Amino acid sequence: MIMIYLFFLIILLVSELVYFNVADHFNIIDKPNQRSSHSTITLRGGGVIFYVGVLIYFLLNQFQYAWFFAGLTLIASISFADDVKPQSRRLRLLIHFTAMALMFYQWGLFTQTWYFALIALVLCTGILNAYNFMDGINGITGGYSLVVVVSLWYINREVQFVDVEMIYFVLLSLIVFNFFNFRKKAKCFAGDVGSISIAFILIFLLGLLILKTGDFSYMILLVVYGVDSVLTIIHRLMLKENIFEPHRKHLFQILANEVKLPHVLVSSIYLLIQGAIVVGFIYFKDYSWEYFMIILLALVSSYLLLKKKYFQLH
Repeated sequence: MIMIYLFFLIILLVSELVYFNVADHFNIIDKPNQRSSHSTITLRGGGVIFYVGVLIYFLLNQFQYAWFFAGLTLIASISFADDVKPQSRRLRLLIHFTAMALMFYQWGLFTQTWYFALIALVLCTGILNAYNFMDGINGITGGYSLVVVVSLWYINREVQFVDVEMIYFVLLSLIVFNFFNFRKKAKCFAGDVGSISIAFILIFLLGLLILKTGDFSYMILLVVYGVDSVLTIIHRLMLKENIFEPHRKHLFQILANEVKLPHVLVSSIYLLIQGAIVVGFIYFKDYSWEYFMIILLALVSSYLLLKKKYFQLH
């Protein structure tokens, strides 16, 4: 069995290298600007490997989770198109909502009370955008997602909310991406196709888990990203900025750009904190909501203290 996964790891690695040649040929690159946290031209869209990983799983497992896969295909396609050439916001929103509707159908959400779908739409839209905005420094999207997927794999051993084969293929794609991105000088960036696709995949897995258990406290698996994203949005609203425009005001961006901590170090801090939180959550599962509230308070306090200390450097 290990040899089989090693074989597919090599397949994914080769697929990523093939994409690099394609991206280089068609000039699919990320050019630094005043809002960037990097200083060199880098290939964009390396996160397409997340879609390829799920595609391989889909083809090998009798087209399981077909509605979800259809939604992922839609959202990955428009995101990749946006990486190549900016697409209209209206078109992107239309396809995002269509993709989420397909995922909700896969969940069986439309058989529930009507407002469940409305709440899910708001939450999923927020997570997709947060994940996209948080993709700003080397290693943060791939490393953080790896921690979340490993956590879901561990929980799945007890709860069994999803076919474990899907988790394995997502893990393989994350390993390949991190090999090229989680380094001082990244070979590629995830691009919208990567950040949006992996967010969509994680939302699907997390949604299956919550629907299976009825326990919303599992949202703690995204709490570090969540606190940074929500408080940064509030901060930008207080500054009367357009929250849909690119910026460098996330805490991780301040730490990397103004405090001058290495990108890999900042990413490592984020993923290690999230990993430690998940370990504590599993250990204190009988007190999940109390633990959630304590962690939330600690993260919010830390965010505010660090922003107060370092934001004047921005």
